[in-house]
Amino acid sequence: MLERAQALQIAAAFLARSQRDSEPPLAVDAGRVRENNGLLIAPCNSVQYLASRDVRHQLLDCWPILVDLTSGDVRFGTLDGRHLWKNRCTGT
Repeated sequence: MLERAQALQIAAAFLARSQRDSEPPLAVDAGRVRENNGLLIAPCNSVQYLASRDVRHQLLDCWPILVDLTSGDVRFGTLDGRHLWKNRCTGT
């Protein structure tokens, strides 16, 4: 079983590897990271938005990073898996 700090490092490394040159710099929203169903759920967005929380800088197509706390497998969330994080991370 991964510790939260290890899983967060995996999420950040995955995001860095996934970043395209055409995208603004992205980062994990560390203050909103949660655990649910054996997954670390790490929201991410632009560095500019995370620093300011100004919605003008928020990227709307950022899916959370999901890290399996047992295996260490990592992937972006999908619409089909939204039930894993919608109540826990957004309060809806």
